[in-house]
Amino acid sequence: MSKKTKKDGKGSDEVYSVRDGISLVLNNSPERKFTESVELAFNLKNVDMGKPKNRIDEEILLPHGPGRERKIAVFASGEVALKAQKAGADAFSPEEIDKLAEDKKKAKAFAREYDFIIAEASLMPIIGKKLGIILGPRGKMPTPLPPGVEVEPIVDRLKRTVRVRSRDKTTFHVLIGRRDMDVDELTENAETVIKRVESRLESGRQNIKSVYVTTTMGISGRVM
Repeated sequence: MSKKTKKDGKGSDEVYSVRDGISLVLNNSPERKFTESVELAFNLKNVDMGKPKNRIDEEILLPHGPGRERKIAVFASGEVALKAQKAGADAFSPEEIDKLAEDKKKAKAFAREYDFIIAEASLMPIIGKKLGIILGPRGKMPTPLPPGVEVEPIVDRLKRTVRVRSRDKTTFHVLIGRRDMDVDELTENAETVIKRVESRLESGRQNIKSVYVTTTMGISGRVM
């Protein structure tokens, strides 16, 4: 496996296997005072991203999780709220919807703070009406929780989930883990993401110009 890097700090354009690309990046990026994230950078081709149907907006369950805490908010009351808290989520009463709607700055901070939001299905209309303008464009509209459905499994799943949003861009990044994770775990996570993105493209792999793996501040290695 070559370990050459460009002078600009990015990996060479040699195409590696996913596992070798991850190993290249981890072995040749300087150590930092914090644990860096590991991401995939996708570059698409021959896709009209001006058409909403071609944009990617997916939740992908990573086999080994993202390696860092996912912050999850749950709009619920009573026993559902208690179960959500027990599962590790932050519970918000229905009254909090109005409070957030009255303070756009607070609502925007809320959207930034939480990776995923769940809400009892009965609350979805009011959330859409009062907070949709804040949550919608940020891809943070809640996952509805139907009556009788247990909230704990949904919270557990979202803890191991990443959101892929291309918006109208042909280049976008996806978190696959942290630098302190095992290479095999990162490889399986990366392959899961690549496969899912391919499945969402009209021509599959033919619509992918390149894919790079990179750390927050390290080099990159091309894996497609």
